Amino acid sequence: MTKKINFNYSCPMPEFDFDTITIGHGSGGFLTNRLLEEVVFKHFSNEYLAQQHDGAVFQVDGKIAYSTDSFVVSPIFFPGGNIGDLAINGTMNDLAMCGAVPKYLSLGLIIEEGLKVTELWDILQSIKQISDFYDVKVVTGDTKVVERGKGDKIFINTSGIGEVLPKANIGIDNIQVGDQVIVSGHVGTHGMTIMSVREGLEFETSLESDTQYIGDIANKLIDDFGSKIRFLRDPTRGGLATVLNEIASNLKLSIEIEEQAVPVLRETSSACELLGLDPIYVANEGIFVAIVAREVSNEVLSVLKKDLKCTNAAIVGSVTVDYPKKVIVKSGIGGKRVVSMLIGEQLPRIC
Repeated sequence: MTKKINFNYSCPMPEFDFDTITIGHGSGGFLTNRLLEEVVFKHFSNEYLAQQHDGAVFQVDGKIAYSTDSFVVSPIFFPGGNIGDLAINGTMNDLAMCGAVPKYLSLGLIIEEGLKVTELWDILQSIKQISDFYDVKVVTGDTKVVERGKGDKIFINTSGIGEVLPKANIGIDNIQVGDQVIVSGHVGTHGMTIMSVREGLEFETSLESDTQYIGDIANKLIDDFGSKIRFLRDPTRGGLATVLNEIASNLKLSIEIEEQAVPVLRETSSACELLGLDPIYVANEGIFVAIVAREVSNEVLSVLKKDLKCTNAAIVGSVTVDYPKKVIVKSGIGGKRVVSMLIGEQLPRIC
């Protein structure tokens, strides 16, 4: 059983003679060198980054997975995490959804002039703690500084490389009629946490982002069930509805889900109701969707529920041929409705 890690320890920030990032820190000259040497290189120290090259050379055996993503969330600090957590967890999760174990990351920072160094340190420390725990190395990167008003404190780009597990056979073409749809945890939590902060909504229990690495449990499913795990995807922007629509559209099949089976926190439902949103469209950062063979679905669910990150996992639906290229939601009273792909931007700057 994997453990849900609470990263609550801290490394004291070194003393600097500057409190905020200036445009000079992006000049490529002396100030840039100081920023990299004192804030970045020392913090992420390893044999690859120590070469201070624009790239990194390393040995990878067998199949590899590669992913890249950019993060522009606002605000950059929120209940349950910050933009650094999102950046490293997001890219590591994308690799895991390919059936891979993350090994190496690049880290690109676009910093707005005026960002407090303490904020930058907290963000980098989040990345460092997670990468250390999962033995993932930051091996290369880039730092740019833009003028005040030309960014929003900080944007982050991360790219990752992972080694694909021998038993992994993850692909949309593997999905078959009768396969079951499993969601690993509560839907919509991250998106509504961000919106709650923006809109000043208050609940009896505070919402916190579900940002976390879920590759450890995803890897276990692949090790235990092999090709019976047909497809994995983390439903970030566009949420569960968009992921399922992508599957149905590509395969010319249909997916039917039970509305009452989809796990949603009461606080998330309340926030969605206030804002006129549907939880299945809201972004997530710490859950995944698995399409699995029907004959192993109950076993898969049992494995998930034993993991602290997935205690609220649920089988929510199945793959059918009844409504080609459509996602159908069945209500608690027996009605059915078509759920289309998200059109436009429902929640901007969510990740």
